[in-house]
Amino acid sequence: MASALPVVAIIGRPNVGKSTLFNRLVGKRLALVDDRPGVTRDRREGEANLLGLEFRIVDTAGFEDEEAQTLPGRMRAQTEAAAEGADVAIFVIDSRAGITPLDREIANWLRSLSTPIIVLANKAEGKAGESGIFESYGLGLGDPIPFSAEHGEGLDDLFQSLLPFVEREEEEFEDEDDDAPDAPLKLAIVGRPNAGKSTLVNKMLGEDRMITGPEAGITRDSISVDWEWQGKAVRLIDTAGLRRKAKVDDKLERLSAADTQRAIDFAEVVVLLLDATRGLEAQDLRIADQVFAEGRAMIIALNKWDTVEQGSALFQGIRAALDEGFAQVKGVPLLTVSAATGKGMDQVLEVAFEVREAWSKRVSTGQLNRWFERAIEKNPPPAPGGKRIKLRYITQIKSRPPSFVVFGNRVDELPESYRRYLVNGIRKELGFGAVPVRLTLRGGKNPYDKK
Repeated sequence: MASALPVVAIIGRPNVGKSTLFNRLVGKRLALVDDRPGVTRDRREGEANLLGLEFRIVDTAGFEDEEAQTLPGRMRAQTEAAAEGADVAIFVIDSRAGITPLDREIANWLRSLSTPIIVLANKAEGKAGESGIFESYGLGLGDPIPFSAEHGEGLDDLFQSLLPFVEREEEEFEDEDDDAPDAPLKLAIVGRPNAGKSTLVNKMLGEDRMITGPEAGITRDSISVDWEWQGKAVRLIDTAGLRRKAKVDDKLERLSAADTQRAIDFAEVVVLLLDATRGLEAQDLRIADQVFAEGRAMIIALNKWDTVEQGSALFQGIRAALDEGFAQVKGVPLLTVSAATGKGMDQVLEVAFEVREAWSKRVSTGQLNRWFERAIEKNPPPAPGGKRIKLRYITQIKSRPPSFVVFGNRVDELPESYRRYLVNGIRKELGFGAVPVRLTLRGGKNPYDKK
């Protein structure tokens, strides 16, 4: 059984900004926020995303020193249970109010737990919170993080503090059924109107499941069909044809285009079907750009290949145009098919399962940094103005799509060409192939450096 997302609990006395922090991390106003203390009573949970780092966040009631049978006492019991069951707890203090006796009592209790604790000095914007930050060093819980939940200041430091406790190795990250090897492959088929999308789906299913015909735009909405290919589960999504926005002048067609975008959003692998008799058009590149922007793995299939003359020259021309148009993801699988005869259909599905595997891949922290050290040694970062850019550490924060963060100093001066060098190395040497890879650069210390 795969584990769930790591759990982070927010702890603190009433009215220090716990719910504001919760809302900031989940990206929604789920928790009530008010200047009055004690607004939150029950534990509230949500899925948080901090700079790509995913975890489950638990907002707790304000910790109060009351008898167990009272309402505040029962709320305190809920808070204690949340802290004891978390992978890491964030202890929030109000840096402007300074450390109170209740803060010290909470700190004493937290030190007795096995749960790792991060001290967050909230409301630290400006200089008003400086004295409270200095006082918090005396709690015996490590260095505080100056923070402003209201304004989002200090998110980078919080990310780095959470990372060692929240990051999981590959086998621990399979927290959803969709990540399981036997989960259905979510496959969307997109393209310009009349490229043959529905004909291809019908051929795959072996039945006339979709309405087809010579008229462009027959398919109006995304149709999801569960199916099996060679014993493997597939969820096929046939979509409405995408056109340039200037030509989407009909309300129904606008809805169709939006539905196609949703199909891309929910897919794992997207097959962009081109009409080989018309070659590669600008709209095809725009659709492909949509797929990459959403971080989906992509295959390009040239349909109606059985009717093409001088196929070799056409294939090489399209391959060159794609590599030029998408220099950042060279080598996207380019296949030939005939929706009418079914030729090439099995190869499309075989490659789709392969690229999903690469898209879902995770690399252990050790293996990733061994590659990183070799890559930097082989091609050191530049030294603009004679000052060296130092890249310290890399971590993979998620898969689907593979996403990485590099920590270092002066990373804002790192040229885009060097960033591409790192991304291309990740693809080529770590087995990610031509799937979209996201790389973020962050200044600051190495969160794993215990010195």
